[in-house]
Amino acid sequence: MYKDLQEKVAVITGGSKGIGSAIAKRFGQEKMKVVINYNSDPDGAQKAADEVISAGGEAVTVQANIATEAGVNQLLETALEKFGDLDVWVNNSGMEIKSPTHEVSLEDWNKVTAIDQTGVFLGSRTALAYFKKNHKKGNIINMSSVHEQIPWPTFASYAAAKGSVKLFTQTIAMEYAKDNIRVNAIGPGAINTPINAEKFADKEQYDQTVSMVPMDRIGKPEEVAAGAAWLASDESSYVTGITLFIDGGMTLYPAFKDGQG
Repeated sequence: MYKDLQEKVAVITGGSKGIGSAIAKRFGQEKMKVVINYNSDPDGAQKAADEVISAGGEAVTVQANIATEAGVNQLLETALEKFGDLDVWVNNSGMEIKSPTHEVSLEDWNKVTAIDQTGVFLGSRTALAYFKKNHKKGNIINMSSVHEQIPWPTFASYAAAKGSVKLFTQTIAMEYAKDNIRVNAIGPGAINTPINAEKFADKEQYDQTVSMVPMDRIGKPEEVAAGAAWLASDESSYVTGITLFIDGGMTLYPAFKDGQG
């Protein structure tokens, strides 16, 4: 538990399931006040909000398209109306579409980058403007992926967007460091979330994925949430511009894990 997080206000995009809902629950355990954004899953968002409240925090849900200025503005307005402030903004929303790159339609490319890239920009810009205007320290956490570093054939739009998130995070971390605004990313590896449920239900695909993880297991959303809580807290007060990989070592060239090479 991080005492400095008590009563702090956080916005989490894509908070209705998976990593987003796990972060919301962890923030609830930290006694935070949480705005949980969702796109099309009100029941999941409400369940996440109930878990926040049960854990000792406060929560409200908001349907909004985070790839639009109106959507992110609505999230900030809700935080201010309900809780009176903003301290932490988590750009968690994400999507992926599998396709050979030569067959990717412009429509699908734009769908992915609208959420994974533009949404991160819009959320970050909104939070930065608020922090600057109010002369207060702030914290932005961007959800990246191991695929900001590891190429991912047939997922070019996703990998391109996550590569963008990495350098965007570093750039604004440098730009606003003097304002005591910290900006970091989290790079999850193979995590047991709904987006991976179908793949992990297939034993062959599950075993293949585990073989790429030196720790020989799939990660849990709660482990990613623990990293988010640390980055949001003053325990990481001298940390900015990093990607915190929570991946069981997936980015450590696992083909060499048995000493072959």
